[in-house]
Amino acid sequence: MKEVRFIYNPKSGENTVVGRLDEIIGLYQSHGYTIVPLRLDFTQTDMEVVSELKGRYDHLLVAGGDGTVNYIVNLVKGNGISTPMAFLPSGTANDFATVLGMPSDIMEACKEILNGQICDVDLGKVNDRWFANVFSCGLFTDISQKTPTALKNTFGKLAYYATGVGDLVHFRKLHLKIESDGGNYDGPSVIFFVFNGKTAGKLRLAYLSEIDDGMLDILILKGDNPFESIQTVMHYVTLPRKPKRYPAGMEHIRCKKLKAECDTQEITDMDGQPGPGFPVEITCEKGALKVIRPKKQSKKNRNKLE
Repeated sequence: MKEVRFIYNPKSGENTVVGRLDEIIGLYQSHGYTIVPLRLDFTQTDMEVVSELKGRYDHLLVAGGDGTVNYIVNLVKGNGISTPMAFLPSGTANDFATVLGMPSDIMEACKEILNGQICDVDLGKVNDRWFANVFSCGLFTDISQKTPTALKNTFGKLAYYATGVGDLVHFRKLHLKIESDGGNYDGPSVIFFVFNGKTAGKLRLAYLSEIDDGMLDILILKGDNPFESIQTVMHYVTLPRKPKRYPAGMEHIRCKKLKAECDTQEITDMDGQPGPGFPVEITCEKGALKVIRPKKQSKKNRNKLE
């Protein structure tokens, strides 16, 4: 039998895999695979985890949210591991798994992986660190870091929104200076995103972005009043079809690389994990990660994701 290293975070998300381990193992065995589990309890050092990932595995199966994905992707890329990766959506938002087309049901996702195809997808790189989905700064962008795991697991995305309300009281506007090969920006910002994927907290924001186009999508939400800016975004993301253009007050730049500076030292976020301080240099690393994703979807199913 071929071996698969199964890395799972037992404390991650609403749809925990812990209660479905036997089903997952049984399904994989029926397809000729042996599951070799690795439980992440974050008492291990990075090098201890890396040593467990090295081996002649058919693929690495990762179960967790976007923060878990970010952690493992950085270990894999930082240590030259080229084994294909597959992702089970067992976190709160699961933005990266969603953009890969993975079903939200754990067992359906396993079936798609077992019948899937290996593809090369892009990654973003901030200084010397990697992100799979989005780099961000500004209002609400560090909510995942500040929301306790128990609260996220109990209330799901509602916990994010409840935590974020307090940010409005203390919020101060950023002043960003961005230079990129797709355009520049120098001005105020409420929220600043650099997308490799399409969504943030399951909110459909970067509707022009593709995971394998070699490009990053910068979105800058401008505005003096954060309440009005949030209303603009919420109206935009709740439209039944993707809009033909971004709303007034939102700057959009497509690029392969950029440099961003901020007039203050703000907290940044990468896939729900703490990011580096400014200034930052960000690049799109085309085809940097081998993943297993569902075979080419019909136009109808692709539209559902968009």
